[in-house]
Amino acid sequence: MRRVTKLAAAACATAALALTTTACGESSTESAAKGDKGVGLAFDVGGKDDHSFNQAANRGMLKATKELDLGNKTLTASNDETEATREQRLTQLAEAGYNPVVGVGFAYGKSINKVAKDFSDTTFAVVDAESNADNVSGLLFSEQEASYLAGVAAAKKTKTKKVGFIGGVNNALIQKFEAGFVQGVEETDSKIKLTSQYLYPTNIKGFNDPKAAKDKAKGMLDQDIDVIYSAAGQSGTGAIEEISKKKDTWAIGVDSDQYMQPGLEKYRDSILTSAVKNVDIAVYELIKSVDEGKPLHGTQNFTLKEDGVSLATSGGFIDDVQDDVAAAKKKIVSGDIKVRTSP
Repeated sequence: MRRVTKLAAAACATAALALTTTACGESSTESAAKGDKGVGLAFDVGGKDDHSFNQAANRGMLKATKELDLGNKTLTASNDETEATREQRLTQLAEAGYNPVVGVGFAYGKSINKVAKDFSDTTFAVVDAESNADNVSGLLFSEQEASYLAGVAAAKKTKTKKVGFIGGVNNALIQKFEAGFVQGVEETDSKIKLTSQYLYPTNIKGFNDPKAAKDKAKGMLDQDIDVIYSAAGQSGTGAIEEISKKKDTWAIGVDSDQYMQPGLEKYRDSILTSAVKNVDIAVYELIKSVDEGKPLHGTQNFTLKEDGVSLATSGGFIDDVQDDVAAAKKKIVSGDIKVRTSP
């Protein structure tokens, strides 16, 4: 496992379709080949203001484009859209000359690997899915490891000895969050009762339905569950809002440090911690690699050992259990604790 800055490089830049001639006498293909347009970013449902993984990707993109003086264009997925729609969105960005083109979320896994084959000189990247094409960088994270630490914190902070997990979609990716969290709780205190629920079986609307998460959280709170971890994208904001209404209960955020999100500021006192995955850093490094002419390719793995994932300490609410969290982190990094990836 290597740090992002040391990962292998691949070939760089362009869209392959020749269109009309530009004002300066270059074809669209030639303009695209130079990467003149900057970065094209395709958000998952929930968009850039989801306070979670989309927003993290957007932070990384904005940091890179500002530092490197690049342009950018963003497009956002909608609920219940088809694979063809995702392919069309990615194709639109590539044809327009954006390079790299980044898809945020596992839902883009199939489409981005397919579209990339039609634009062999353009670098593509996808968050939470593997690379299956030479010009694609798959950005994967060890969500289960950060979630294990969240489980340790939850087990130490619960007063009722009841904790809960809310997943947006019941698929392999979100099961990694659940598996790590459950294991962290159980190995810290086996007497704790843990309840896991999902918003949707397969529909990615589960990442864009705050009301559904709010209702799930209310049901858990009514059962005296006092710490709830939501891995549900923007939907999780609904759970955080509901939790904030009940005294002596805690929400655990996901992907971004949700205590630090401006849109969640009024709920800060209820956000115990967040299981963070550094999508912003991964996206930033990917864009930088393309700008430097040495684009990353292949599947990259971001683990706890290299701070690809972490547990947030903002707010100071887990300061009293930091020794327990640190001990667990040390064991995960050393390999003494093997964190499960499925429940």
